[in-house]
Amino acid sequence: MITNHNKEMSEAKQSKYSEAGVDIDKGNAFVDGIKDIVTSTHQRGVLNDIGGFSSLFAIDTNTYKQPVLVTSTDGVGTKLDIAKRCNKHDTIGIDLVAMCVNDIIVGGAKPLCFLDYYSVGKLELDVATEVVKGIAEGCIQSQCSLVGGETAEMPGLYREGDYDLAGFVVGIGDRDELIDGSRIKVGNRIIGLSSSGLHSNGFSLVRKICFSDHHYNVDQYIDELGCSLGEELLKPTKIYVQSVLAVLKSFNLNGIVHNTGGGFIDNIPRILPSGCMAEINTSRWDAPPIFHFLAEKGSVPQDEMYRTFNMGIGLMLAVDEDKVEDIIHLFHAHGEEAREIGKITTLEEGEDQVKLLFERRAANR
Repeated sequence: MITNHNKEMSEAKQSKYSEAGVDIDKGNAFVDGIKDIVTSTHQRGVLNDIGGFSSLFAIDTNTYKQPVLVTSTDGVGTKLDIAKRCNKHDTIGIDLVAMCVNDIIVGGAKPLCFLDYYSVGKLELDVATEVVKGIAEGCIQSQCSLVGGETAEMPGLYREGDYDLAGFVVGIGDRDELIDGSRIKVGNRIIGLSSSGLHSNGFSLVRKICFSDHHYNVDQYIDELGCSLGEELLKPTKIYVQSVLAVLKSFNLNGIVHNTGGGFIDNIPRILPSGCMAEINTSRWDAPPIFHFLAEKGSVPQDEMYRTFNMGIGLMLAVDEDKVEDIIHLFHAHGEEAREIGKITTLEEGEDQVKLLFERRAANR
């Protein structure tokens, strides 16, 4: 039994902690307030609700002969600054989930469960709830269950209104069916899936060009973009989970690249076997206007653009030549913009593993 004296001591301790910048009651209220949002993402396998010390997820051992857990963790970088400038926080969570689940889908794994880490100087319930709504939406899009997370108030470490996000996903795949690029061979064709825009990479350069060098405002309408600058920069990262899993039911994919930081130059070699080179014909697709805008306003060289940004291609797949048209057709059926953008050739001594071909498009007749 707690005596009145003990109660007073407890309240005094809590009050002192609150004076130091950490509000335990507000944190508890936040957890209670997002329970329904989190539960809306739960699928078969989730065994407990949020609020415990850990999360439980049961593996379906009947579906997988040799189950392998596949994990990834990531954040959204300085795109968080755009959300703050726009005072719009309901899409940045989609970015967080996308950066994690897209990294495991390239291995042919199905996302199972997701956890987030949200750190802030002072917890603002409205902002935090909007962030979680975005995370839940990303989980729904990727058919992944949001099973828990951590909210940390850290006064003195963040400026007013700042926060940081990190995510962690666990997926599953069959050992014999995981995709690691080892099946890629000379003669394979490369299919590109369109991005939704910048996704979540290169924003330190984006912010320098737009806000430091040219002093744009996020509310400013940009004719070339057909929307305000903030609307364009906050377009959430595309999630490719459902379309890739659907295609994998019918076709083998020899290798998949998530085109994130490092662009074409640094990401493609991560899956290429020795002796193989990827030729990418950049004339096979039109880069969205935001990339031309940044290249012009920032005087960014062409090669650097393709090493910093996705340039309109969010995912790349190496496939057998005789399956290209059928695979593209199936991706179209699942709502993706897909096209052949390159091929795998023999790597000659002294060459780089990625060759970008900048050919001009033929004029319409």
